[in-house]
Amino acid sequence: MTTLKPAKGLLLVAEPSIIGDISFNRSVVLLAEYNTNGFVGFILNKPLEYRLRDFVPEVNSKLPVYNGGPVEQDNLYFIHCIPEIIPDSIEISNGIYWGGDFNAIIDLLKEDKLKKDQIRFFLGYSGWESQQLEQELQVNSWVVAPNNYNNSIIGKTNINFWKEKMIEFGGDYVLWSNAPENPSYN
Repeated sequence: MTTLKPAKGLLLVAEPSIIGDISFNRSVVLLAEYNTNGFVGFILNKPLEYRLRDFVPEVNSKLPVYNGGPVEQDNLYFIHCIPEIIPDSIEISNGIYWGGDFNAIIDLLKEDKLKKDQIRFFLGYSGWESQQLEQELQVNSWVVAPNNYNNSIIGKTNINFWKEKMIEFGGDYVLWSNAPENPSYN
């Protein structure tokens, strides 16, 4: 497997060795930002039991909300692939955008013009201070992988995404793809 350095638009796939980490066990994270302060990303495969209407009562949207990570879980974040109708968006990479005018989103939701393969909402985000992610990579907590899905990753709602990545990586990772979440249950 190729060793990639973390960068905006790439995926972080939790190594099977992160057993017991409540936030990141079996996570696939999209890296959304990198600067001198560190990295920001969003966990893609941890849907919550909430819908957007639970947080934004003025819209009757059944769009799911995902656990984006352990930082600022009282804030709602979003990624999307429609910057032409959501002003002030910031491109992450490959047609994936972060943020933008939330009032425009409210209007689009009220008009039922947003679909789940165009936008994804998160409570919280994942963050690493400068050098923290590099240290976690050195102790094999993560595998950096390309995002071969480009902006279609927004609609990828499969909770088995981590398992799919393990199978894709091949080798010893295939064994982990069918292991119970907690190996002591085996």
